[in-house]
Amino acid sequence: MKIKTHTVNNTRIAEVIAENSIIESIEDGFQLVADIYYQDFDGIVLYEKNITPLFFNLKNGIAGEILQKFSNFRVRLAIIGDFEKYESKSIKDFIFESNKNLQINFVNSLEEGLRRLSN
Repeated sequence: MKIKTHTVNNTRIAEVIAENSIIESIEDGFQLVADIYYQDFDGIVLYEKNITPLFFNLKNGIAGEILQKFSNFRVRLAIIGDFEKYESKSIKDFIFESNKNLQINFVNSLEEGLRRLSN
């Protein structure tokens, strides 16, 4: 795993770059947000491919638990991916509602993620 630092509008954003999945469990998500928080970043960009597919099945509670930790630490998150492939109404609604408040963002590109995290 590699962290690339972006500074946009005086906001420090960590782009997490990895070949494999880095969040396979709730504990992995907690550890990532804590590590980034203590490195004084304001936001994190993650790629969908680096998160377990279970995250996108809202019934198991993984997404809620992980995203609550981001909120508790006040670290904003952008997840980059192609979310059109998810057919579940609940995940579509969750993504729509999350994107409204700018704390948790589901975006299609790095540029969009950086823009949303720096506003």
